[in-house]
Amino acid sequence: MRQSQAETRRQNVAKRSMTKEAKQLASLIAGLRKSLDGIHKERMSTKLTGAEMGMLDERRNNLLLTIAALDDRLSAVQGLIDLGRPHIIRVH
Repeated sequence: MRQSQAETRRQNVAKRSMTKEAKQLASLIAGLRKSLDGIHKERMSTKLTGAEMGMLDERRNNLLLTIAALDDRLSAVQGLIDLGRPHIIRVH
């Protein structure tokens, strides 16, 4: 019986941890999308040089890659929660 209680406790802790991580990821992604919108608006300016446009394009591409990676992570975390199989994910 004690082992079952300990396992339930671990599952609950893991679920809380993963739910917190999902909220943090969603918030971070929203912030990065806002930055992406800012870059898009800045890029629409007609007073930019070619070098400045290139720099903004590079920043946009890096943001898009970061957002895609975080979206994948968020999807994985939400999937494990939905399946009822949360676990504490260790990142090294």
